[in-house]
Amino acid sequence: LKHLYIDIYIYIPCGLLLLLVCSNQHSSTGSTGMSVAKTTVDKLLKGYDIRLRPDFGGPPVIVGMSINIASIDSISEVNMDYTITMYFQQSWRDKRLAYGELNLNLTLDNRVADQLWLPDTYFLNDKKSFLHGVTVKNRMIRLHPDGTVLYGLRITTTAACMMDLRRYPLDEQNCTLEIESYGYTTDDIVFFWQGGDDAVTGVDKLELPQFSIVDIRLVSREVRFTTGSYPRLSLSFRIKRNIGYFILQTYMPSILITILSWVSFWINYDASAARVALGVTTVLTMTTINTHLRETLPKIPYVKAIDVYLMGCFVFVFLALLEYAFVNYVFFGRGPAQQKKINERLNKANNERTRYEEKRLREQKLHSISSLHFALHSLTLGVFSLCSQVDAYGNILLTTLEMNNEVMPSDVGSSVSDSRNSVMSFDSSGVQFRKPMAPRDGFSHHSLDRSAMRSRANCRLRRRSSKLKLKIPNLSDVSTIDKWSRVIFPITFGFFNLIYWLYYVN
Repeated sequence: LKHLYIDIYIYIPCGLLLLLVCSNQHSSTGSTGMSVAKTTVDKLLKGYDIRLRPDFGGPPVIVGMSINIASIDSISEVNMDYTITMYFQQSWRDKRLAYGELNLNLTLDNRVADQLWLPDTYFLNDKKSFLHGVTVKNRMIRLHPDGTVLYGLRITTTAACMMDLRRYPLDEQNCTLEIESYGYTTDDIVFFWQGGDDAVTGVDKLELPQFSIVDIRLVSREVRFTTGSYPRLSLSFRIKRNIGYFILQTYMPSILITILSWVSFWINYDASAARVALGVTTVLTMTTINTHLRETLPKIPYVKAIDVYLMGCFVFVFLALLEYAFVNYVFFGRGPAQQKKINERLNKANNERTRYEEKRLREQKLHSISSLHFALHSLTLGVFSLCSQVDAYGNILLTTLEMNNEVMPSDVGSSVSDSRNSVMSFDSSGVQFRKPMAPRDGFSHHSLDRSAMRSRANCRLRRRSSKLKLKIPNLSDVSTIDKWSRVIFPITFGFFNLIYWLYYVN
């Protein structure tokens, strides 16, 4: 109990008193440090003239720069630019801001930057930039005891990048970020990459959807204008386009559509609706792919690699449609129509000749029959006249009758065949004999003229038909062209792909 009273009344009050003394000492030290920092900053800014650069009239200010790339947001072929977000840091030494009261670095509010001298740095190929301001302006000012100033910014800038798209989409581009002093020449300011090749960081963490960063290059040089020489730093990105997207979205559809157009070679040649519909559909599909691609690219005067490929596919598709037009022309078009007309003319001429010969035979038969009738009639009259002759004693003259009855059938046949050139006659004694008729010159000459004209016309028609036959392919099988196309088109397209990929990939 005694010891308890000692702890309560002696040790506890002493401990509380000691704690109070220590806290008062620490607060006094913190207040002293804050007051010293405030005094130091006030002293540095008092009489500070931001209109004059450090070491005015002396050696140029050496400004070191470093960049940490946060992201490359987009790369546009249409606008020929890219957008990058980065932490841009500059450091230089200003002897007017050196202090010795504190052995600490002073990180000040970003509004202090408006009271200090800053390099007039700008991006030469900048199109549009802005300084992030959420929740406050993303600026940093840090002072070192020796007067070194570290000035950091978080900037998003859209910079121009002139691209050569002749090998698009199998291309590599070189985009740069040009940093330069706007007003100060090399007599007043000098730029350099702080940290050498390690001045730019964050590149290995970047992930771009369409590109891969192959290499970066840092360059420091001077450029001359009419107003003097100015320092310039260049950050160069070498980027390579990823081909996977274009294979899936452009190359594979084009290849499949080209192969689809060859299906018409296996469709029957007389299925006009199917083959024409297939050919027109594939042509329109290739046109749509070409149009969509042009909308995503700038209007440049030269031919791109993708244009060469799509135009080649379009030509193959269009030739597949023309192939059916050629087949239709050869077997159902003008050539067969002309051949048909010639055949009709020849058939007509043959029919006319046949009709003429039939008419001539009928005329000959009719004339022969009439001659036969006339001969029989004359023969009958002669028999009856002879039979009526009797002598004075009433006896018939049988000798004459027998002579007339002995006319042979061969004589009758010969009289029928020669009816055009002779007629049957009887002399006064009743003996039959043939009397040659005078030839009908008019009929004979007219027949000869018509025969000669007909032969000349036939010869002329034959010559014309032979000339037309030379112009018409002599194809025995109607699908010969399709069979050849099934082989020629795939081989040619494969050869085209081989040359294309070997040339543009290498």
